[in-house]
Amino acid sequence: MSMYGRDPWGGSLEINAADSATDDDRSRNLNDLDRAALSRPLDETQQSWLLGPAEQKKKKKYVDLGCIIVSRKIFVWTVGSIVAAALLVGLITVIVEAVPRHRHNHTPADNYTLALHKALMFFNAQKSGKLPKHNNVSWRGSSCLSDGKGKQGSFYKDLVGGYYDAGDAIKFHFPASFAMTMLSWSVIEYSAKYEAAGELNHVKEIIKWGADYFLKTFNSSSDTINTMVAQVGTGDTSGGSTTPNDHYCWMRPEDIDYERLVTECSHCSDLAAEMAAALASASIVFKDNKAYSQKLVHGARTLFQFARDQRGRYSERGSEAAIFYNSTSYWDEFVWGGAWLYYATGNNSYLQLATNPGIAKHAGAFWGGPDYGVLSWDNKLAGTQLLLSRLRLFLSPGYPYEEILRTFHNQTSIIMCSYLPIFTKFNRTRGGLIELNHGRPQPLQYVVNAAFLATLYSDYLEAADTPGWYCGPNFYSTDVLRDFAKTQIDYILGKNPRKISYVVGFGNHYPKHVHHRGASIPKNKIRYNCKGGWKWRDTTKPNPNTLVGAMVAGPDRHDGFHDVRTNYNYTEPTIAGNAGLVAALVALSGDKTTGIDKNTIFSAVPPMFPTPPPPPAPWRP
Repeated sequence: MSMYGRDPWGGSLEINAADSATDDDRSRNLNDLDRAALSRPLDETQQSWLLGPAEQKKKKKYVDLGCIIVSRKIFVWTVGSIVAAALLVGLITVIVEAVPRHRHNHTPADNYTLALHKALMFFNAQKSGKLPKHNNVSWRGSSCLSDGKGKQGSFYKDLVGGYYDAGDAIKFHFPASFAMTMLSWSVIEYSAKYEAAGELNHVKEIIKWGADYFLKTFNSSSDTINTMVAQVGTGDTSGGSTTPNDHYCWMRPEDIDYERLVTECSHCSDLAAEMAAALASASIVFKDNKAYSQKLVHGARTLFQFARDQRGRYSERGSEAAIFYNSTSYWDEFVWGGAWLYYATGNNSYLQLATNPGIAKHAGAFWGGPDYGVLSWDNKLAGTQLLLSRLRLFLSPGYPYEEILRTFHNQTSIIMCSYLPIFTKFNRTRGGLIELNHGRPQPLQYVVNAAFLATLYSDYLEAADTPGWYCGPNFYSTDVLRDFAKTQIDYILGKNPRKISYVVGFGNHYPKHVHHRGASIPKNKIRYNCKGGWKWRDTTKPNPNTLVGAMVAGPDRHDGFHDVRTNYNYTEPTIAGNAGLVAALVALSGDKTTGIDKNTIFSAVPPMFPTPPPPPAPWRP
């Protein structure tokens, strides 16, 4: 008889009754079996069969901390979180301590950038009207808040705001418009450099302050006008007049109590076209603010049409402007204003006017002369030719503009040649200052404009992948132009025989007796009347207030300079002069590789050539 049982190792187990062993035999066999079983490793299944189910020890659900009993799960999570957080904090601490501390060695700002910060501050000191809260000129306050008010039936409500021209409190709109145009041009070309210097918002605020004021000086909401304001304040003291005005009196602008006359004009093509250029260029600066930009464009269109319709020089007919800012012609403003309006609007009619050979001829584009190539508040021809050469370099509009644009481009090249020391059109002082006004007083305003044009033309050529230009048979690299600009600006910043900086507040040695009413009278809660301020005008003591950033008129033809307050030919600054200084400084500042902004000025310009039609569909039989 046999019985079958289940083999715990997975097979059948046969047991014969006849072969039953004794207990001792079974015990011995089991011992042998145990040794045999243990002589080889057992897998998990075998172990479970051999050992049987392990006794499950029930875990406690709670942990007794003595004072409190908490859930085991919560306890484990809490302790684990604390340990993990501690490890994380420790790891971060180790990493922070291990990583070497890098000191950011920022490249120190160059002299041109340092001077740029100061040169812009001069405009803050020249502001008229109710000053903004953060004007950052401690000794200035709101002033002339009654300008233009009280005249019934006038086309203007008030003429509060704008900029004082120089060391007096007169607002001359002709040079002020040129100053704003120059600032806008510099921003359009070099916005990245202004941004790098941290001055972009500042210079745009300066431009807006001027543009907002210009919109008050004519009926800017109208499409057509027949008059505008040329000047606020008077300064004629000829004939021994003792009538209080802005030149006879020596007062802080904040203390002025005499009547300030408003001068209007109805035949002022030069002034209107220059102000049109200022508003048109500013509209490009503020192109991202569409409503404001369009407001500026509308004003520029209105002014330019007025300039074309009612011809005449603003300084004609015995105007006081002829004494201080006499305009020699309005034809250069026609080309200048037309060019800026073309860039601001893209309207070809303005380009046609700006490139009209007859107008260019009247402006003196083809006949040269002793002042040919000298950009100033009076003559914008050199700037216009460069501005329109830009169009040829980058857009190449072709017929019918190519011939006159090529002429402007060639004339620009000739002007750049005339700036170089190897040519003798302009003399130089022994110290190296170019005499663009042929030894006459107040030379620096012309020098800074030339430095700006030279640097800008150099950057135009670089952007057009052109290494230089020809002066006759000789080729000159763009670096020669930059070197010219640098030597002139370096002279102004102190590299001259007298070792004096002609920018107030820059360097250790600069003019201390600047011809400027606000800077020369202390802010001491004492109001000095018209004649009461004369003692501050005539004192030999330094100005109590530093007119930071003001570029004074400059040295004489022998590099001589007299730091005397009463001699304005040496020590008086102007906003037109400082605008050129700012433009030259930003062009030379920072990294040369930054270059110009090629495209912003063309934002409103339509494509020069129509888009070709798509090719016809393939022919199918």
